[in-house]
Amino acid sequence: MSTVRWNTLPDLKTTLQGHIGRMLLEPFARLHCTDEDLVSGNFVPAVDVAETADHILVRAELPGVKQDEVSIDFENGILTIRGERKLEKETEGVTWHRVERSYGNFLRSFTLPRTVDPEKIAASYRDGILEIDIPKKEEAKPKQIKIDIKA
Repeated sequence: MSTVRWNTLPDLKTTLQGHIGRMLLEPFARLHCTDEDLVSGNFVPAVDVAETADHILVRAELPGVKQDEVSIDFENGILTIRGERKLEKETEGVTWHRVERSYGNFLRSFTLPRTVDPEKIAASYRDGILEIDIPKKEEAKPKQIKIDIKA
C-alpha cells in the first residue's frame, strides 16, 4: 500500500487570491459610472468562435435582443456584429430597486483569415443565440495527398 501526499495549499491559495482580488476590485469597477451608465449599461455579448477544416463558426449570446435589432457585416476581412439590447419600458406602478442586466448598443468585431468565402457566410438566430457559419474557400481546405509507390 502506498501513501499519496495530498497538498491542497497551492489550490487553496490560488482560489483565495482570486476571490479576494474580485472582492477588492469590484467596488472600484463602477466608480467612473454615472447613474445613466448603470441604466444603459455596456452590453457586451459573450461570443464563442470555433473552427473545423471546412468552416469557422461564431456563436453569440444575445438574450433579450430581437433578430431585427442585430446586423452582421463583413468588410476587409473583418466580421462585425452590432445591435442593441433595449431597456424594458417602465410600467406604471412598478418601482425597480435594482437593475443589474446590461443594456445598450453593442459591437463585436473579429478579424477572419483570408481563407474564408465571404459570399457563402450564413447566419441563423434562435432562442437568443446568433450562429454565423463562415465556410472556407475550397482551395483553403486541407487536401490529402496520395503517395504513389514506385518500383
